[in-house]
Order: sequence, then C-alpha cells, then structure tokens
Amino acid sequence: MKRNAQDITLSSRRVSRRGLILGGVQLGIGALVLGRMRYLQVDQADEFLLLAEENRIKVRLIAPERGVIYDRNGIELAGNEQIYRVSMIRQDADDADAVIANLRGLVKLDEEVLQRALREMDRRPHQSVTLADRLTWDELSMISVNVPALSGITPEVGLSRSYPMGPDYAHVIGYVGSVSERDIEDAENPDPLLLTPQFQIGKIGVEQRLEDDLRGRAGAMRVEQNAAGRIMRELGRTESGPGADVQLTIDAGLQNFTQARLGTESASAVVMDVLNGDIVAAVSSPSYDPNMFVSGISVPDYSGLRDNDRRPLHNKIVQGLYPPGSTFKMAVIMAAMEAEVITPDEQIYCGGYINVSNRRFHCWKRGGHGNVDMAKSLRESCDIYYYEMAQRTGIDNIARMARRLGLGIAHDIEMTSISEGLIPDRDWKRTRRGEDWYVGDSLNAAIGQGYVLTSPLQLAVMTARIASGLEVNPRMVRSVGGVARPSGVQGPLDLPRSWLDRARDGMFQVVNAPKGTAGGSKFDLAGMKWAGKTGTSQVRNITTAERAKGVISNEDLPWDRRDHALFVGYGPYENPRYSVSVVVEHGGGGSTVAAPIARDIMLYALNNGMPPLDAYPSRDREKVEGILSDLKLNPAISSRTSGTSEA
Repeated sequence: MKRNAQDITLSSRRVSRRGLILGGVQLGIGALVLGRMRYLQVDQADEFLLLAEENRIKVRLIAPERGVIYDRNGIELAGNEQIYRVSMIRQDADDADAVIANLRGLVKLDEEVLQRALREMDRRPHQSVTLADRLTWDELSMISVNVPALSGITPEVGLSRSYPMGPDYAHVIGYVGSVSERDIEDAENPDPLLLTPQFQIGKIGVEQRLEDDLRGRAGAMRVEQNAAGRIMRELGRTESGPGADVQLTIDAGLQNFTQARLGTESASAVVMDVLNGDIVAAVSSPSYDPNMFVSGISVPDYSGLRDNDRRPLHNKIVQGLYPPGSTFKMAVIMAAMEAEVITPDEQIYCGGYINVSNRRFHCWKRGGHGNVDMAKSLRESCDIYYYEMAQRTGIDNIARMARRLGLGIAHDIEMTSISEGLIPDRDWKRTRRGEDWYVGDSLNAAIGQGYVLTSPLQLAVMTARIASGLEVNPRMVRSVGGVARPSGVQGPLDLPRSWLDRARDGMFQVVNAPKGTAGGSKFDLAGMKWAGKTGTSQVRNITTAERAKGVISNEDLPWDRRDHALFVGYGPYENPRYSVSVVVEHGGGGSTVAAPIARDIMLYALNNGMPPLDAYPSRDREKVEGILSDLKLNPAISSRTSGTSEA
C-alpha cells in the first residue's frame, strides 16, 4: 500500500525520537564507563599501585647481631659465629615432597631435624623453616647452584650463638633457643623479631634476664620477588642495630679452676668479693655444654641430662636448697649476743646429749666436748652449745639475724628461678603448716637442720657480710653497653663490730687451731691465712636403735642417703677480700670433703692463678700436687688469666 506524505512524516518523527532516546542511553552508559575508568585509573591509581607493589615487593626484617658477653678481664664467654643453612617456605614450593627429595640428593639431612621441620611447616606453611643447619661452604654452594630447580628453598648465611667456654658457664650465662609459641604469648608487646624464622632468644640465665639489652634492633630489607616467590633483587635496606655487649664480674680463670676442682661431684661453689659484692666464680656441677641447645638438642642427649641423678640441668647455685648444718651457727651466736642471753666467755657443759621435752638431742661427738665457750663452740662445732642458745634466744630472734646476714632472701642477680630458701619462725609454721612452733623445732634450727634451707649463693653472702661488716649484696653483671652497674655494697652492716669479731675469731680457730674441725685445710700464702666453718647436714633420720649400735658411716650408705658436706670461708683473715661457699651433695663430712675444695679455690683467687705448693703444709703437698695436676683445665684460659684478675 502506497504511504502518503503525512504517514511518512509521522513515522520519521517516531524513529528520530527512539534514536534520540537510544543515543541518550548509550551516551549515559558511556559516561558511566568513562567515569569509572577515570576513578580506577586516576583517583585510585595510588592504591592499586600499592597493591601491585605488595604483590611484587616484600619487606624482610634483618635480625641484629646479638650482644657479646665477656668475663671481667674481657675474655669472650658468649659470641656469634657465621653459619650456613637452608630453609624452606612450604606454600612457595610446587611439590614440597619432591623438593625435599631433590635436596636430599645434594646434602645429607638430619632425620630428626627434618621431621621437626616438617611438623613446623604443617603448622606454619607461610613461614620459613630450617631444613639443615651448619652446612659447609661447599654444601651451600651446591644448593645455591640448584636453587632454580628447588622451589621454596632459600640458602642463607646467618649468625648463631656460640659458647667457647662450653660447660663452664652453662648455669650462669644459660643459652639461647628458637622462639616458641609460649615465648610469644608471654610477651606483652611482642617484638616483630620474635616472628622472624630461626630467630633465637635467651632461655635461661644471663641470656634470658638481659634479653632486651642483648637482642638489638631489627633492620629491614625490601626485595623484589617473581611469581614463583624467588628473590630477584634487593631494592633497599635499613641496617639493624647490634645488641649491647655485657661484661660479667666472673673471672674466667677462677671459674674454670672451680669447675675442674668440683670434678664429677654433684656440688656447687660460689666465690664473692666481700668489698663490692662481685661474684667472681659461680659453679654448679656437673654441668653441660650449652652449645647443644642452640640448634635444638636431640632427644637422646636431653634424656641423658634429664635422667642423670647428679642433675646437671639444675642450677644448684641459686636453686639448690640445703640444710646449712653448722655453717648456720655464726648467725645463732650473734642472735644470742643481740638478745643478751650469753656472754662470749660463759661456758656450757656438753656431755654428748641433752634431754628436752622427753626427747634426746645429740651432739655430733658422742662423748661430748666438756665445758664449751663461744670460741670453742665454733672451733669444735659443739651442738649442745647451740641447743642451749636456741632455748635462750628463741627462733624469732634467730630468724631475724639470719635474714640480716642474707639468708632466706632471693638475691636479685641475673639468673633464673632463684630460690628464696627458708628461714622459719613461729608465724611461718602457723601460717604454712597450721601448727604451733615447738622447742624441738628451735633446737634443730640452731644447728642448721629442721626446716632451715639455704642456697650456696646465700651462704657466700652471709660469709661476706660477716667478714667485711658491710651490707653487701651479690652482683654478677659489671656493665651493659659500657655503662657500669652499681656496686653491691649498701653501707655498713648494722651489727656491732664486737659481735662480728667473735664470729670471725671462732671461724679462724676452725681452720687454724689444733682442734679446729677444718684444721686439715689450713694454708699460708705469703703470710695470708683464712677462716671458715664446716657443716654437715643430714638427709636421713638416725634412729635410737642405730645410735645404740653405732651410727652407720657415710661410706657404708647408698650415695643418695649420705650427708651433705658444706664449708664457708673467707680470706685473707686480716684483710678480707673473698668469701667462698661450697656444698657437695651427699659428700659426707664438711671437714673432709668440702673444706679442701674451698681451700684450693680460695688459694687460686688470692694468688690470681694456680695455688703454689709452698702455701700448703708440707705434709699435704704431695697429695695436693696430685690433685692439681689431674685437673682438666682450659690451657687457653689459664695462660690469659694468670695474674690478670682486676681489683
């Protein structure tokens, strides 16, 4: 049908209107697209560039070099050594099992270390885990050449802690180890370094107590990675700051000699400068090599240490608690003088035992000592004298004096798990045990038995205070980062000199008088003599029946039922410089076991080196020469420290 002009005009108008509408819609969509493109490409350009950079650029922390620990003469005790290792990030590996199999073909992998690493990778697939440590340079080079075929593998050069003196300082310095989940949980504001793979922190001892100083400040490195996670290049870095160096008060030569002199005994010894509190030797025996713990100790090695009945892992210096035995008697006589219940010249009769509250209390000497004054009570260690002092003085007065002398206190030095010990009194027993204090408790406490427990460190402090008349506290760190730590002296001890002189005189007679209990351990070094007190503490009850038949000697008892042997002393007597305490677990008698060890240690300290034979009585020289020649000393230390110990 032929369309007329009017229809054509109307149809054209409709098409034009639709075209305009469609064009407008298209223009609107185009404008939206252009606007969105501008938003993404211009307005959000920086944000998307950052996201792209984060996918391509990684920031890695640079672990700082740990501070070095030195002895008082500058000998390195804990340092850092360069090591080569290989690590792996599981999520970066195409096939972790295949990669490890290929790695096995290049270097030998320790099976125990590998299994531990695999467990760690299961828990943290995104973090680097060490597969092999302390590789040789040739092994590291071989791995580096084959890295393109080992996805997720990174050969590394790093630093690891080393302890060149081995067992000598295990209980003092401690050791470092890898950061554990518990370490992170215990930290209030965890340092990002703690999350760094293979980062090591102090676990015990000085390493743990001074961790914040020794750790240093982390650096940062920006690196570019490809799609496979391999590092292409380094883009920039901020260097780390090394940890602060630490200087101890310990003398390496004396420490090594003391360790060797204790030998295989389960024992401890502490030597302290009575004028400033510096601990110049602190040994717990037997010891262990802390280097075993740095990379993770094996199960057999740890089990061997843990199950040893001499407890090498136990720090006997501050954790070992022992009845002090007769070494406690100086505290008792000074408490009695303060209470004004005895004069030094008053005599008390010892017939071998006394009866108190329907119970018999024995002296160590079965036949008794006869009439005993204060000096003789110390010289011959008469127990009956102290039973009488306990009844006159009372336990509360004795406890107060013992604490003034440094017993029953957790002294704050840079060791971990420091024990407070126990100086009991009436309130303690009522509070802790819900019982009254009995007179028999006082008698036992007066001879350093019963509830009384002290550590070798506390005994050295007590002896230092008696010797110097100063309120001296132990100090083990001399400086941190070159900044000196304050002296351990708080001022004069608030005790009359006359009381201290009575204790000193009795201690002098213990070693130097004909009937002194440590008469076999006297010496004369260029006119210098020393003073001390023996102690023997029971670890078992002696029944009435056994006493009637005769007390079984220590030599006839199993090792763990023998008495502990103790000795405390100081020298020189006229001008005191050092105090020493020695505790030998289940050693037997203090006079026969602990005193000779303490004598040799004191002579080394006063001589600044090996004790000269002419300092010993002529009758003892052949025996002493044999003992000293058999000691396994570190020759490098002995040659460096002889005559160099600082004042």
